[in-house]
Amino acid sequence: MPTVAQSTETDWVSRFADEVIAEAERRAPGTAKSGAGAPGIVCASGLSPSGPIHLGNLREVMTPHLVADEIRRRGYECVHIVSWDDYDRYRKVPAGIDPSWAEHIGKPLTSVPAPPGSSYPNWAEHFKAPMIKALEEMGIEFHGISQTEKYTSGAYREQILHAMRHREQIDAVLDRYRTKDKAGAKKPAKQQKPVDEAELEAAEGSGAASEDDGSAGGAGYYPYKPYCSVCERDLTTVTSYDDETTEMAYTCACGHGETVLLREHDRGKLVWKVDWPMRWAYEGVVFEPSGVDHSSPGSSYVVGGQIVREVFGGEQPIGPMYAFVGISGMAKMSSSKGGVPTPADALEIMEAPLLRWLYARRRPNQSFKIAFDQEIQRTYDEWDALERKITEGTAQPADAAAYSRATRTAAGELPRTPRPLPYRMLASVVDITTGHDEQTLRILSELDPDNPVKSLDETRPRLDRAERWINTQVPADQRTRVREEPDTELLASLGETERESLRLLLEGLDTHWSLDGLTTLVYGVPKLQAGFAADAKPTPELKVAQRAFFALLYRLLVGRDTGPRLPTLLLAVGADRVRKLLAA
Repeated sequence: MPTVAQSTETDWVSRFADEVIAEAERRAPGTAKSGAGAPGIVCASGLSPSGPIHLGNLREVMTPHLVADEIRRRGYECVHIVSWDDYDRYRKVPAGIDPSWAEHIGKPLTSVPAPPGSSYPNWAEHFKAPMIKALEEMGIEFHGISQTEKYTSGAYREQILHAMRHREQIDAVLDRYRTKDKAGAKKPAKQQKPVDEAELEAAEGSGAASEDDGSAGGAGYYPYKPYCSVCERDLTTVTSYDDETTEMAYTCACGHGETVLLREHDRGKLVWKVDWPMRWAYEGVVFEPSGVDHSSPGSSYVVGGQIVREVFGGEQPIGPMYAFVGISGMAKMSSSKGGVPTPADALEIMEAPLLRWLYARRRPNQSFKIAFDQEIQRTYDEWDALERKITEGTAQPADAAAYSRATRTAAGELPRTPRPLPYRMLASVVDITTGHDEQTLRILSELDPDNPVKSLDETRPRLDRAERWINTQVPADQRTRVREEPDTELLASLGETERESLRLLLEGLDTHWSLDGLTTLVYGVPKLQAGFAADAKPTPELKVAQRAFFALLYRLLVGRDTGPRLPTLLLAVGADRVRKLLAA
């Protein structure tokens, strides 16, 4: 089985690309050569549109995408296949869907009606569409293959007949990973390492999540599962098969039974543990990752490696195991849908290069979280800091490589914000202005008087992403609401030191009315009161005084002890209104 060293010393994408190119050349010299007419290298992903295809499933696509893109950057021909496992069975009715959809359990996903209100022709297309749009926005170039079209067109007919002829051989391979219970009945081997329930949920967007290997009944083992011609479900049992004539008989739980010629039958599919290796051989796949749920003995990836060689005469692809992708802050935007967030959800609150970067900077076997809560501001701060290092030429090679993979592909640069102001600042501004464009532009134009923002378009799409985050991810009780009138009771209760701090602040507004100026002012007031210069380094005592001063300003401006960064808040409120609310 091809393996990949997981060294931390170099860029992981380059290492995989090196091994994939070498493996392609080993299999067929000339395959990896650049130039027109080269056969090309095949990288693959598999996604099942059984429901929302979420950010955990995105790793199934991003890992081969990044490797395929690196191969293309080097001038080689490379195709990234995304197999839509839309011929998988409909397994369960998701939360929020009419329970009557249970009548479709067992049908192919493309034969199940789309959720109520959908404009798409079937269940599979409904969930494929937003993923396709998200992949396009992320600059992911791929060749989509519908497994419904492949199976129903007869494209796999020879492979199916071949598998049926070698069913005893397949059963023997599968039997190596089966154990017998006390009664002697066969059962799947238990996984040695428990898989987290969340990880199992994350795996459901991949066809590889279905670990079915067929069943060996009284009539023997058959790796093919027909869909019933009457009820359309896969509640069927093959009762006999003739290798010479390809005559196959089956019965269905609905009561129907019939005999068909398998050489003409296109309403069924190979069971997953046979289907996957068949496709490796059929497509000539050199690289395809698999989820953590496939690393156990007896899993589809492990078994598939033997079936592809022993039965289909192909080779198992280089297949790194990818770890779980978690979510920081499950928000109402996603939880209302009854599942974890999708790439489309993420792209509403962050730019495509940032989302690409989160996957590019971590090796596939490293788990990580994507922030939908306040942590997204820290993530953007990290991203902006990396951009500054890139500009200065001080970034580490691996970091620079991840940045390059995030911002461009072999086809060119991804769209970006012309003037990427800090995300946390933009979020604070739109929070305070409730998205009012005129007010937002006023504030942003005052951030840097020497280089003012002249149009909101300069700050888009980052501005729009920050606004969407505020509106969908920040609970109403955490939104910033500036007071309409002064808190006269609090103002009247202030001592002389507190009144003096407000006076010093108000006196400095006109001469410090910029982001940098107000930053110096709000941090400097407690220093001046303590007899230090405004630029003096704060002592522990000064830090205590600063925190008390900041809390006072927040209570007077927004009625809470905390809020957006004070310089941004003051700019957003405006000098006149600040004077009105703080005048003691």
